[in-house]
Amino acid sequence: MAGSYEDQAPRTGAQVLVDALLDNGVTQAFAVPGESYLSVLDALYDHRQRLKLVTCRHESGASNMAEAYAKMTGQPGICFVTRGPGACHASIGVHTARQDSTPMILFIGQVARHMREREAFQEIDYRQMFGPVAKWVTEVDDARRLPELLARAFQTAISGRPGPVVVSLPEDMLDDIVRVEDAPAASRIPIVPDPQSLVRVSGALEEAQRPVLIVGGGDWSARAGEHLRQFAEAHQVPILASFRCQDFVDNDSPAYVGRLGLGASAQANALVEQADLVISLGARLGEATTQGYTLLVPPRPRQGFIHVHADIGELGRVYHGLTINATSPEFAEALATLPPRGEMARRAYLAQARQAFEDYTKVGPAEGDLDMQAVVATIAEALPRDTVYANGAGNYTLWLQRYLTFHVFRTQLAPTSGAMGYGFPAAIAAKLAHPERSVVAYGGDGCALMSIQELATARMLGLKILFVVVNNGSYGTIRMHQERRFPGRVSGTELVNPDFVALARGFGLHGEAIERNDQLPEALARYQAQAGSALLEIRMSADTPHATPPKV
Repeated sequence: MAGSYEDQAPRTGAQVLVDALLDNGVTQAFAVPGESYLSVLDALYDHRQRLKLVTCRHESGASNMAEAYAKMTGQPGICFVTRGPGACHASIGVHTARQDSTPMILFIGQVARHMREREAFQEIDYRQMFGPVAKWVTEVDDARRLPELLARAFQTAISGRPGPVVVSLPEDMLDDIVRVEDAPAASRIPIVPDPQSLVRVSGALEEAQRPVLIVGGGDWSARAGEHLRQFAEAHQVPILASFRCQDFVDNDSPAYVGRLGLGASAQANALVEQADLVISLGARLGEATTQGYTLLVPPRPRQGFIHVHADIGELGRVYHGLTINATSPEFAEALATLPPRGEMARRAYLAQARQAFEDYTKVGPAEGDLDMQAVVATIAEALPRDTVYANGAGNYTLWLQRYLTFHVFRTQLAPTSGAMGYGFPAAIAAKLAHPERSVVAYGGDGCALMSIQELATARMLGLKILFVVVNNGSYGTIRMHQERRFPGRVSGTELVNPDFVALARGFGLHGEAIERNDQLPEALARYQAQAGSALLEIRMSADTPHATPPKV
């Protein structure tokens, strides 16, 4: 809407908000309804054909869906929750978005303005609550400022290192009638590397005999992965994915040599430890990726070190070396233009690293009637190469990270924050973003039961997703650590679970139990014949040798 304020049609604050969402290209939002933002729900009704609202069964599910949807689309994920308990429940998605560098906006209904600072019903100061986690937190006191503040929210979420923004909405403000002009849509601002930095990178590569490139972070794209692949293959530089970024580069590339993070192979860790040059593109190099900051020791790694990151505040914060402020797609494109130098001397080095990766990920003979490497491999073989695999946290994820290979960007959907309960809601978001793709959600029994109520959301939306519950009757990761530190003294990690097959059927899904490897192919065939979702319960014992992750 152009022109003077007097020319604008009168709108409620809620209508101004919804118009801003539409102007920024939002077509999907996730919510648990609440009385504190009823006016927004009403305003959304008028645009229900353009902006679909997914009603979730728990605020953690809603925020995880918004975060996952943003990963899948590259656009800010939108979530609405009510004040107090709703905001607390939704905080997990904000934390995941922060650590995963995912653009997201969480809108929270708030108490009316005249009730603030009295500890009114469900009142919380969201600036204090979310301040350390979100990129920016604001509360809109004046509906006339909605266009300005919402424009800033979108721009902040997508700029530099992407991340979450929290916007608090006093319920009476949403009903104010105002005449305001809408702000233009936010747009991504690329940061191009300066030519001198590229000269220094090229010179460092020419001298390096054992370089390694670590890729990760937010603001990535399929095109960036292709540019990086071209560069690495031409220069004979091995690529390692940072924690849960295995789909950034086609794993079939001869330059891709594995991943870092929890359960990484000894060979992958050794590549970093023995490197004479480490180039980190987009990755923050957090605790998981660096094995507790031991592969690269702060503040100045002993390896030659080049850190490329979109956030100027991240550069030099933990590690010091050659720092380059650039967004990952722009830097990857620039790398692809560099003429190869010193690549002939590195051919054997890269070939050896690639062979070690292929040996490590090769599925071996089945160990007993049921083992997870066979489960993961059988499911992957039955589904297309662009299948999306979503998971939360737990021991079961180590099999996925070892035996799944990724060929298409955004086929691995997992939280670098290590949040349990992420996989099931994330899979729903993935299917909504890409209905043409197959989607599989993995969860351990502990992980799955943190968000299993979202099976009702999948059923309500008529989605076809394969949910896989790996049930060993325990919080397996914690029990594994217990057994290592305090052998024979299991405490607090044993679980009593429902019948997951019966539970799935209660939600209206097809459900089957798997107790032997040979049962899986026919169960998958029955799933594929279904019109809707299905749940497979992989029944394992916590005490069987192959119920714990493979040694690395």
